[in-house]
Formats: sequence, C-alpha cells, structure tokens
Amino acid sequence: MKSAGILKNKYYLYLTSFFSGVSVMAVELGASRLLAPYFSSSQIVWTIIIGTIMIAMALGNIWGGRKADKDPNPDRLYLRLLVAAVWIAAIPLVGKYIILGISGVLVLTISNNFLIVAAFLACILIFAFPLFLLGTVTPSLVKYTMDSLEDSGRSVGTLGACNTIGSILGTFLPTFVTIPAVGTSATFLIFSGILLCLGVLYFISRRTRGRACAVAVVAFLLCSIFGHAGNFAFWETQLVYEGESIYNYLQVKETEDSVILSTNVLFGVQSIMRNDDSLTGMYYDYALAAPMMAGSLEKEETKVLILGMGTGTYATQCLKYFEGMRIEGVEIDQKITDLAERYFKLPKEVTVTTYDGRAYLQVNKEKYDVIMVDAYQDITIPFQMSTVEFFTMVKEHLAEDGVMVVNMNMHSDEEGTINRYLSDTIASVFSNVYTVDVKYSTNRELFATENAEAVERLFDGIRRLGEGELSELLSQLAYALMPYQEGGYILTDDKAAVELLGMKVIDSLIEGEIGYYKKIFQEEGIEGLLR
Repeated sequence: MKSAGILKNKYYLYLTSFFSGVSVMAVELGASRLLAPYFSSSQIVWTIIIGTIMIAMALGNIWGGRKADKDPNPDRLYLRLLVAAVWIAAIPLVGKYIILGISGVLVLTISNNFLIVAAFLACILIFAFPLFLLGTVTPSLVKYTMDSLEDSGRSVGTLGACNTIGSILGTFLPTFVTIPAVGTSATFLIFSGILLCLGVLYFISRRTRGRACAVAVVAFLLCSIFGHAGNFAFWETQLVYEGESIYNYLQVKETEDSVILSTNVLFGVQSIMRNDDSLTGMYYDYALAAPMMAGSLEKEETKVLILGMGTGTYATQCLKYFEGMRIEGVEIDQKITDLAERYFKLPKEVTVTTYDGRAYLQVNKEKYDVIMVDAYQDITIPFQMSTVEFFTMVKEHLAEDGVMVVNMNMHSDEEGTINRYLSDTIASVFSNVYTVDVKYSTNRELFATENAEAVERLFDGIRRLGEGELSELLSQLAYALMPYQEGGYILTDDKAAVELLGMKVIDSLIEGEIGYYKKIFQEEGIEGLLR
C-alpha cells in the first residue's frame, strides 16, 4: 500500500504509535483517580481497571487487524483516533454522573459484591470503548509500515518500541506531573488533546475530512470548557477545597459547627475540627483513653506517635486535654499536611513527617507511650500495616507500659470479617487487648498493651480528671471495654486479603443502611420510592 501526505516517511506512524501508548497508560491511571473518590483505590478497583482495559485492548487488536486487512486505508485509523479523543475528553464531563447513576441503580438491586459490580460496569461504560479504539492502532500501523516481508521484523519491532516507550512515559507523567499539578479532569483533556492533534494533522495533510475534524475540535473544546470546571462532589455547597494529590482525592468541607476532611466523595470522615473546640463525637474521643491507660497523668512527658496523622484531630485533642504531651505524626500525603496547616489549625509543636507509617518505624528507634494507628480509610487498608509483622514492630516501639490504639472503621459482629482478622492478629502479638464500639458509627476502637494494669490506670485517671465532658465519655468507655481473646484469623505479610474482607463488610453495611428503601423498590418500583 502506498502512503500519502504526512505518512510518506513513516515517522508519523511511529509518532502515532508512541502517543497511542502514552494515552493508553494515561487513561488507565486517570481511570483509577476518577473511580477512587467513589469506590476507593483498593487493589480490587485496580484489578478491575487493568482487567477491563486489557480486554478492551485485546478486542481492539483483533478487530483492528481484521479491518486493516480488508481495507488498509489510514483514514479509518485516524478517524478512530478522533472519536477516541472526543470520548476521552468527555469523561470528565459525564463520567461522574455515570458512576453515580450506576451506584444508585445497583445499590437498590444487588446485595453482594456491590463494589466489584459497580466498578466493573463503570469501567465498561466509561473506558472500554475508547480503549477498544486505541487497541486498533498497533495492528493497523503494522499494515501501513510494512513494505515487504523482508523488513517486517524491523517495522514491527520499531512500532512496538515506540508504543512501549510511550506507555512508560504515560505511566509517569499523570502520577508525578499532570494529576498533582492540574488534576484528573485536565489530565484526561491533555492526553485526549494529543490524540486529537494526531488525527487533525493527518487529515490536514490529506486535505480531507474537514467536517469531521471541525466537529471533533468543537466537541473537544466544549468538553474542555464544561468538563474541566466540574467537581467530583458537584452537589456539595459547603466545600472550601477540592483537589488531588499523588495519593488521594481531597475534600475540605465547612459546616456550621465543623471543618471536615474527606478522601471519598460519597462517605467517610478522615479528620474533623469542631469550631467550638469541643469533643468531636467520633472515634478520636475514644482514643483519648490510650494516654490515660499509659499513665500520662503521672508522667512529666508522654510521647505519642500517630501513624496516619491526617490533619491532626487526635494530636490537637491530646494537647488540649493532657499536659506534657510530645507528639509526632506520620502522614504519607504531604498535601494533607498542607491542608492541616491551612484549614485545621495544626499546632506548631506537633512534628509531622511525610512517610509511610511502617517504613517510618523501620528507620526510627525511639520508644513511645502511645502509638495510634489510624491509617485505614474505608476499605482502603494498607495490607503492610495490618499484619503480625507490622504489629510486632509497633510493640517493639512502645515503652514498657505503652499502649497501641487502633481505629477500625468497618465494625461488624459477623464471623471472619476484616475487624475480626485485625483483632485476632493484634491479640496474637499483645498480651492484653480491649475493644469498644464507637456509638452512632461503624467504628470500633482497639487498645493493646503488655501492661495488665492499663484498665485500672484508666479508671484512676478518670477519677483524677474530675467532672467534665471528657471524664463522662471515658467513664462510659471504661465500663464498655471488652477484653478480646485471640481467635484463628491471622494476617501476615505473605497473606493479607484485606480488600476482599473489607468488601464483604461494605456489602453488609449497605444492606443495613438502605434495606428499607430496597424493599420498597422491589415491591413498588420507582413510584414507591418517589412517594
């Protein structure tokens, strides 16, 4: 086949292969960031994204190869690139509505594996088609670049190398450059714009398909104008900040009485600050029992380490209610620490290190009176901070009478749940483990120590506090504390299926929360819900 126009020297074909590879990986990474605020960034969601994209690409390879054999016209390839470019540009505009629509329908119709089904359908509807079109690129380019069988190996090898190098670049650019700098929406627009330019430049050189190019450019511009301006939580009216970091979607909301940080669009509170400086009414208050169990009222200085610092809710409370507190925080996301200083009045005397919690323990030799583990976000549980090896490391960093407090945020009394696994794992490491459920929430607080007199210290500390909201709360907590006995559910570095365990609890929580409405929908349909 004779090449015409811009394709005469084949370099444009190699360039197409390169930027196709860039765009595929950029869309894949953008997909994870688009879905994470709604479904988390767990390994389950990543598996669904990668699997869906690989299926779409494979089908595109097959279909593209057959089409190239039947009609080896480059016009068709570059038309597909225009369509893919416009579709990808539209994702920031319509993607969040598709996700919410899918979630709304499924939450009323299915009882099991909500996360898997919802994430998979969202991937299929949003990403499968453009990635299918991009999957047609490589077999088509092979057809156009081969002049004879003698140079087939070199042609295929060069195309493959260009595509692979592009994929490498497309892996690093979104994560380290575009998403932190301009966000997920703009990332989709940047890489769809590259595909659009490839198609438009080709047709300009051929002086054909002017109308198709014009329509694609106008559609891209409209998506850029309206899609880039939208928010993930578009229904929220109290947001003072919405953005992204390398690790998280971030949302700061101001209500009449609080400032709240969340890393999820639909649910979850990662940090909170009460405007009146009172107790939060959440698990942070329960965790204040840990310094008292460690005898902080009897010590001149109490060393506290917080793994999963967030914006410093727990640190601020410790400084308010206890004297002689020396607090260190470890937070993997520097942007959260920046928000803590900007919106949450993080005390200057609190030292915050930007690091992974477990890695910090490995390089730090200091011992602490209290270590708080607060690194679990919804079902996004770092497996490396949930195992026997990790909790053994925490124990080694505690003082002789030190206390570890862990916030477990998916409480369930069913057998074999994520909380049961975490509790059994901790109980296999510590001699004394106590748990208490946080009222009006799905959180459970766990205290672990080698000091058998920790609970007696708590009661003594409450008496020394005197009357007040903290002593009243801790009195209720002290009487509700339940000793925990080790079971057979153990998590290790080699085996820790925390995502699947968490997903089971999510299903049961959803069922409990919307069971009433699901029953109405099943019996009376949409009309019943509207009534």
